[in-house]
Amino acid sequence: MPRTREVGPDEAHGHARALYRRLFGDRDPLREPGTSTGTPGNWWTVTAAVPEMFDHIVAGFGFYRSPDRKLDPLLRELGQTRAGYVRGSQFVYSQHMKVCRELGMDPEKAEAIRAWSVAECFSPIERAVLAYADALVLQGGRVPDEVFDALREGLSDEEILELTYITCTYDMHATMSKALRLEYDDVDDPIVEIAAPGGGALDARAVMDD
Repeated sequence: MPRTREVGPDEAHGHARALYRRLFGDRDPLREPGTSTGTPGNWWTVTAAVPEMFDHIVAGFGFYRSPDRKLDPLLRELGQTRAGYVRGSQFVYSQHMKVCRELGMDPEKAEAIRAWSVAECFSPIERAVLAYADALVLQGGRVPDEVFDALREGLSDEEILELTYITCTYDMHATMSKALRLEYDDVDDPIVEIAAPGGGALDARAVMDD
């Protein structure tokens, strides 16, 4: 369950209540969670605890889906989906795989996002976008000149700015979702100690003792 409290319809501010109605209908999402895409919906019920933050997040959705955007939506989704995958957010990755299909992305390409560097189905600009997303998320913005030059081959400065902002936003969303254990990211940390059977010695110690 989420690590911070959820806000029900009675407590939520007006903007949140309106969004709740679109996502959950007449249901109270705290008592009857679930959205049409199968998520619990607690990204919204948790972030509604800070109304200004909630409104900022919603405005971000409006920004990237606006018809005023110059960036091709399919390139945008490559960045968002890859950000979710490499940040390790099941929620962001899963939701944006759905958007990839909604936009008509070739299924082979969508599935290949996870291992794009060895896939042959991407165009040069798509490969540049994916390499850029990796540099933003995995390298904290340390982008090699060769990657940026490849971006410039296919995108304007305005498109690069939009790609940068949107990809970084979804890296943040992925990080928040994991930290707060929201939606599909409500999972236990898989890195735990595995006990040795019968209290046996460490492998390294056993090797050294030989």
